[in-house]
Amino acid sequence: MPEEKVPIYQEIKNHIISNIESGHWLEDIQITSENDLVNEFGASRMTVNRALRELTMEGWLYRIKGLGTFVARKKIKSELLEIRNIAEEIIERGGTYSCEVKLLEKEVIDHHIASMLGFSKGDEAFHSVIVHLEDGIPVQLADRWVNPALAPDYLSMDFTKTTPNVYLTEKVPYSKVEHILEVIMPRESVQDYLNINAFEPCLLLHRRTWSKKGIVTYVSLIHPGSRYKMGVEFETSNHSSGNG
Repeated sequence: MPEEKVPIYQEIKNHIISNIESGHWLEDIQITSENDLVNEFGASRMTVNRALRELTMEGWLYRIKGLGTFVARKKIKSELLEIRNIAEEIIERGGTYSCEVKLLEKEVIDHHIASMLGFSKGDEAFHSVIVHLEDGIPVQLADRWVNPALAPDYLSMDFTKTTPNVYLTEKVPYSKVEHILEVIMPRESVQDYLNINAFEPCLLLHRRTWSKKGIVTYVSLIHPGSRYKMGVEFETSNHSSGNG
């Protein structure tokens, strides 16, 4: 019985994976362009794009709009139950941390944000949008709303020198934390902030923190799925049956 022919998109995937596994293409190296892959394999642009899209979703590659396709690093892992300073995480991994402050102002809030902060629609809150980068590559978009009564000097801070996490933890130590995790497809503004395309799934972590005086902050942390993963570690008693 003749062997079943491997589809061209799979041939392209196998070619790219082989170059990565052999060490010929190292982390963060830009791979062969789509045009060159089209010519090399005699494939359509749609076929090449399918191969690159699947490899991105599988964690082999990452794509930056306007620049090209690159070999992915091993995914960054962040502990789901911890509130950690992302700058420290990046530095601990040996990376270089930087950020871009896209927005920092007081705004009138809508019904959703009001419900997250325990406010009323039409009240005002502080709003920041910050992109956190590792070695120049965006790894997190932080869209944060802050209770002005609990952090009145939030808007005067220079968040290129300290992160909101550090400032808020020192200013208003938290007593309670809520985390909700979901997978989303990025809207256009998120694509622009994180330099990703519309087909890359993202991890979205909703976080609220409380102090003894009330809700301090509500933040949406969005991470490109090809560059980030989240996990949790915990200990359990040796006598636990695991069935309850």
